[in-house]
Amino acid sequence: MTEKNSWKDRLFGGFSKTSSRLTENLAGLVTKAKLDEATLDDIEDALIMSDLGPAAAAAIREKLAVERFEKGLSELAVKEIIQREITEILEPVAIPLEIDAFPRPQVILVIGVNGSGKTTTIAKLAHLFQEQDYGVMLAAGDTFRAAAIGQLKIWAERLGVPIISGPQGGDSASIVYEGVKQGTATGIDVLIVDTAGRLQNRSELMDELDKIRRVLGRLNPEAPHNVVLVLDATTGQNALSQIEVFQEVAKVTGIIMTKLDGTARGGVLVAAAKQFGLPIHAIGIGETIEDLKPFKAEDLAAAIAGIEK
Repeated sequence: MTEKNSWKDRLFGGFSKTSSRLTENLAGLVTKAKLDEATLDDIEDALIMSDLGPAAAAAIREKLAVERFEKGLSELAVKEIIQREITEILEPVAIPLEIDAFPRPQVILVIGVNGSGKTTTIAKLAHLFQEQDYGVMLAAGDTFRAAAIGQLKIWAERLGVPIISGPQGGDSASIVYEGVKQGTATGIDVLIVDTAGRLQNRSELMDELDKIRRVLGRLNPEAPHNVVLVLDATTGQNALSQIEVFQEVAKVTGIIMTKLDGTARGGVLVAAAKQFGLPIHAIGIGETIEDLKPFKAEDLAAAIAGIEK
């Protein structure tokens, strides 16, 4: 089995709960001889209940209404329209994270609430870059939690990449500064920085991130080149409110969504794309180091709709 087919199989497997939920919500809604306004309303509600979000649900309803289906409509026909509309929503935002900064290193700040899978995602992202033959360095900028520092050190050792760290409670900006300094001196391509994940005090987090930006600016005015928000798909619509907050606090440039294999709420990926239009660089659909990758909009739409290709 090729890697491409292997990933596609994992994609469909990872979204099986999401597609099953969509199927359950649509059950019995498309058996009428004619697709009338009441049925369209019910389908729109079913799409919202599947976490696709009101905007995407309304767009799909509009497509169904235009075609009218006077002679009735099968469940497969509805799913095909859902798949086409999701593809249109996702195509503009399915943007892999490219390493193109010069001078090196490209600095990627990774942000997200504690428990979102942030530290593990950093390791998976590092592995993804290693597969592309880039040199990677990690910086343990989440000094608020000793566990975060320890976990990142373990991953750095497993991956065979250098890591810059300090004591718990240390100055995050100093660690990031040292990372860029060493990365520049050694010619590292990518510096991935873990950051604090607490949102209880937004102003404190904003101050910390602003300090990191100021310190980075002394070495490289373009840094950070990316501010990537890690979202946990199992939180459903709460992920959307996290995007709003982190956009305000950290000037998010892109998204990675994790834990899509463990939830029936994967439709929130579509809702996020429709509402915010931020690049979605990669998705996580498993526990192994290889289970974080960019995606093709058409394949992901088919997986959500439950249409095997």
